[in-house]
Amino acid sequence: MVEIMNLIAIAFYVYSLMLIAYILMSWVPAAQNSAVGRMLEKVCEPYLGIFRKFIPPIGMIDISPIVAIFLLNYIQKGLFIVIEKIYMMF
Repeated sequence: MVEIMNLIAIAFYVYSLMLIAYILMSWVPAAQNSAVGRMLEKVCEPYLGIFRKFIPPIGMIDISPIVAIFLLNYIQKGLFIVIEKIYMMF
């Protein structure tokens, strides 16, 4: 069970890093047009798009990625609780 939890934790951590990289790349237009930028857009934008529908930018600042990363952490914690409960049942 510990291996599964570690694998899930690593996956969430890597996705969080990808989100942060994508957000930072948005400040540099040349970086967004690179192959890495396009790959990150394909992976990150579907998740961030959910939050951008409901959270409007405040002036020039888009806070939806911050909310998305916080929610991703809560999803990870909730998933760990569910896995522990299932494991304890058996």
